[in-house]
Amino acid sequence: MAEHLTTPHFHNQPGVPIIHIGVREFMCTGALPPFDHPHTYIDMGGSDDAVCPYCSTRFVLDVRLGTGCQPPECEFHQDPDS
Repeated sequence: MAEHLTTPHFHNQPGVPIIHIGVREFMCTGALPPFDHPHTYIDMGGSDDAVCPYCSTRFVLDVRLGTGCQPPECEFHQDPDS
């Protein structure tokens, strides 16, 4: 699987109710592999929040985070050996 270069990926392995992110377009992976769901592209459009249709994680925009997230452990990093 290729590393995502332009679209940030986030997961909710910790099971938090809300993940604050700094971008309007992103991918949700649900949990970490092998328990992830199909990696779903989400575009908030003009809204400041979105809910993943697979895992129901709520994502809330906070532009101060850049491409990161809060909590920071919810940022998905692809294993380079995969």
